[in-house]
Amino acid sequence: MKIHPSSPFTSARLIVLGSLSLTLLNAVSPVELLSMQSFGQPSGQVQRAIAQLTAQSTAQSEDDVNVRVYQAASPAVVTIDTDSGTGSGVIVSADGLILTNAHVVDGADTVKVFLPDRQEYEGRVVGYGANGVDLAAVRIQAQNLPTVTISTAPVQVGQRAFAIGNPFGRFEGTFTTGIVSRLDANRGLIQTDAAINPGNSGGALLNSRGELIGINTSIFTPQRSAPGTAGDQSGNIGIGFAIAISPINDFLTAVRNGTSPTVAQQSSFLAGSNRPSQPITLNGAAIQGQLTRDSATLPADDSYYDAYSFEGSKGQQVVVEMNSANLDAYLILLSPQGRDLAQDDDGGGATNARLVFTLPEDGTYTVLANSYASRQTGSYDLRLAEDRGSNFNANRQPASPVSGQSSAGQSASEQSATVSSLPIRAEGVLGPNSKTLEVDGSRYEEFLFEGSRGQQVTISLNSRDFDPYVLLVGPDDSVVAYNDDVATNNLNAGLTVTLPSNGVYRVLANALDASGTGRFRLTVNAL
Repeated sequence: MKIHPSSPFTSARLIVLGSLSLTLLNAVSPVELLSMQSFGQPSGQVQRAIAQLTAQSTAQSEDDVNVRVYQAASPAVVTIDTDSGTGSGVIVSADGLILTNAHVVDGADTVKVFLPDRQEYEGRVVGYGANGVDLAAVRIQAQNLPTVTISTAPVQVGQRAFAIGNPFGRFEGTFTTGIVSRLDANRGLIQTDAAINPGNSGGALLNSRGELIGINTSIFTPQRSAPGTAGDQSGNIGIGFAIAISPINDFLTAVRNGTSPTVAQQSSFLAGSNRPSQPITLNGAAIQGQLTRDSATLPADDSYYDAYSFEGSKGQQVVVEMNSANLDAYLILLSPQGRDLAQDDDGGGATNARLVFTLPEDGTYTVLANSYASRQTGSYDLRLAEDRGSNFNANRQPASPVSGQSSAGQSASEQSATVSSLPIRAEGVLGPNSKTLEVDGSRYEEFLFEGSRGQQVTISLNSRDFDPYVLLVGPDDSVVAYNDDVATNNLNAGLTVTLPSNGVYRVLANALDASGTGRFRLTVNAL
């Protein structure tokens, strides 16, 4: 029974406190005790004693909760290793089903899973979250594994929250505490101040009963350096996010029914936003805009953006340019369904952005005039034009052994004998024997596949040795799409593209500049 220092009580109430009552009675004189019995109010000395003991009892109670939560859940929080990095996962069924983030395992068919007791298993990626939900499922062959119970109680702002994961890929089983700071129902996210750091992705966010209330997915950090680089200063600053139970339950149902996507999906950046876009005219005058504190905000990195829309036709090639002397321009192109089609940071030279893209369908497209850094403000010029003559121009040297040998000067359609079927899973090296782009001397290796008009494909290019740059070249040698960085804190490259025509497509596993060499991993999947 708890007693608040300001609450009236009698000696009868003291008796039920057991050993605590003896301490209090020893500190109180008979006169004070008589006064307490007569008037129901404790003396100042008793108030202080009660306050001190109550604080000690509360601290002990919090310690007990912390220990209990960790002991209950930590055996089921695992480390996941892939070729491109390390993350965390949560065992949710005793027969080896593990929840993690899509961005942890994206591009991998199999991963290494380490249990807290350092048992190692090979895990198979069996599903991804639909509509861009950052969830994935991994299956290991094991039985009688420890699991985390999924909470059925509603999460409330202010309740305690506990995170377990593998921060920075080196400190598995790390336990941090905090509270639920905010609930974002539109995006199915929980914001917490429990410390979540790189490597915690895919780990557990728990309530005080040790039940799963979320899968840790991201942190807000203003630093620009890429994770894992010498200049990386990213880390927790008290704003972390976890995917809430509702989308988790939907995802697990899809996985168990065999209906979840088998490749990672990209989500609309405008999810939950009701701001109208402004019209922009194709081949019209440049728009002069300004990002301010009143602009819309991207939830992923807290950066400002203005949205512009235009009518596009299938097969039409457009160029979008964003120039600014005040901010680091960043462009995002969204499909008529709000899906991310392409992004660019510095394609326009210096800190200006430039996108060249072949539109996959008729409809209303959206351009986000964005900044690379969070909460960066300033003026910019935005221009949209149709590109009628932008063809891919490469110095064609002998092709990569992966895609077969070819004669100099052959077009993609002439190399049909070397065409691969989807999916493509390839590992290679950019080095002295690689082909080079005339425009900047950067190295690339080439992979061919047969595509159909309207077919949707995803391309992922990862490397630990260089900054990857991926290009998709169409049957007519025009650039369909390209990408540098999949996110502001991820130097790997990726695309999701709807093919504009039938024929043989070329994927160029390229480096951002002429200095880029080293190993890479490429995946091309049909959705």
